[in-house]
Amino acid sequence: MTGDPWQVDRLDLDGYLARVGLARVAATRSTLDALHEAHVRAFTFDNVDVLLGRHSGVGLDAVQEKFVGRGRGGYCFEHSTLFAAVLDRLGYDVRRHLGRVGDPAAGTQQARTHMTVSVVVDGARVLCDPGFGMSLLRPVPLVDGGEDDHLPGWRYRVRRTPEGAWALHRLREAGWEVAHTTDELEVLPVDVAMGHHFTSTFPGSHFTTGLMVTRHLPGRHVTVTHETLTVRVAGGPTEHRPLANGELGEWLDTLEVGLSVEERDALLDWDARRRTAG
Repeated sequence: MTGDPWQVDRLDLDGYLARVGLARVAATRSTLDALHEAHVRAFTFDNVDVLLGRHSGVGLDAVQEKFVGRGRGGYCFEHSTLFAAVLDRLGYDVRRHLGRVGDPAAGTQQARTHMTVSVVVDGARVLCDPGFGMSLLRPVPLVDGGEDDHLPGWRYRVRRTPEGAWALHRLREAGWEVAHTTDELEVLPVDVAMGHHFTSTFPGSHFTTGLMVTRHLPGRHVTVTHETLTVRVAGGPTEHRPLANGELGEWLDTLEVGLSVEERDALLDWDARRRTAG
């Protein structure tokens, strides 16, 4: 047992930086911005392993073998576990957080099943969110009313909630909507493991019943589910349509999901069986 429960000394930092295409530099805000965007562009957000029932866990060793070793992606617990470890090793002042997806005002009760990272850098605190579907490209100032519009047309805003949490709002065609709320409670590795266990095994979790693969591509963000295709362009109209029969394989290639032949075959077989049953 080490003094660091997150065991960031086990991280292959050079391997990670090579994977995202950056060199090791000083821990500044500009470096953090570049690192956040490089991470989001390098790795897909997806639930493939959860859907196929073969997830190896969200500990750092498993996550870096998957992301750094194989170039795969994953979901929030994996993205933020890896990203926080990288920032720790680079010398940033890092905190891990859990939060609830969706708008609390909607009246539905959500578990703390989203993971984010906050960083104090150059005297200011920012929110990093590398693993949330259409993830932030750059960190957002963690102050009430803090905004990021790194790409015009894709605006994000942080607001303080009456309970003392941080709500991340995103601007969509219909106006501002709450993506998630992040609290200030201490997070331990066991909390992340429990959140992952719930989202990867609970029958009501959408990660166990439907596919989601997303990625920021040059000039657009693509979301592929087992049913639909959504392509968003900053400042432009959104394309949203049903996913055609047999089209999934093409998008797995376009999004460079990094599946092995066996993983790809298993996912396409799952899709074919689902379509036949439906």
